[in-house]
Amino acid sequence: MASTTNGNGSSEVAAQTTPPPVQVKIAAQYIKDLSFENPNIEKLIKEPGDQPNLQLAINVSAKSVGPSLYESSIDFNAQATNKHGEIYQLELVYAGLFNIQNIPEQALEPFLLVNCPSILFPFVRRLVADLTREGGFPPLLLDPFDFASLYMRRQQELRAQAEAAPKN
Repeated sequence: MASTTNGNGSSEVAAQTTPPPVQVKIAAQYIKDLSFENPNIEKLIKEPGDQPNLQLAINVSAKSVGPSLYESSIDFNAQATNKHGEIYQLELVYAGLFNIQNIPEQALEPFLLVNCPSILFPFVRRLVADLTREGGFPPLLLDPFDFASLYMRRQQELRAQAEAAPKN
């Protein structure tokens, strides 16, 4: 700590220059959109068929919804098919509202697209397992997901697009 001396000889502690700590509170979390389609259940019950081909897609997004209040969401899609056609289609958008204060501007986007989805993902994982099980199939158990690498890959793609764009 730095100290200064005032006119009467006593020292005062100089004001700290460190910024206030970042504060994050989860205001809410919720299912924003949900669809589970099971179009060929009759065929599958009669003849299960071969192993399913499973295609998964995951994306994240974020937006400001008020002063210091942000929504971060995970958009998850799973489609299982086999020789009978589509087994199931699951679409889920799970979101959270985060009250974030004292965060540096350059840290806000990575926080919303990496840290917030990491907080929400265990709930997405549970919902996906429950929905596929309740749909009549073995639960789809998702492995942990690395949102930081998704963010980095997106940033690299944006840089590559910017470099490839014609300059005026």
